[in-house]
Amino acid sequence: MAYAYVYILANKPNGTLYTGVTSDLLKRVDEHKNDVIAGFTKKYQVHILVYYEPHDDINAAITREKQIKAWKRQWKIELIEKENPHWNDLFLDLLE
Repeated sequence: MAYAYVYILANKPNGTLYTGVTSDLLKRVDEHKNDVIAGFTKKYQVHILVYYEPHDDINAAITREKQIKAWKRQWKIELIEKENPHWNDLFLDLLE
């Protein structure tokens, strides 16, 4: 069981990206989707969960989030498309 997740949201395929970290992926993505918290994702309507990775340690997840945030945009797109080539909303899979 994962204790933390690094995730990437998009507003559309190849659109605006947001990288975050959380200990509760379902809750956090739901908050983004419903614009519960003011900020970047609300302003730019970044609500599609296109990538996530589980981590056993929150510190490892935070380190990974910082790493991905520092990447070039193209590297992030390649990471997403390796696992999710059609940019599907993975949030729906988590609900099953």
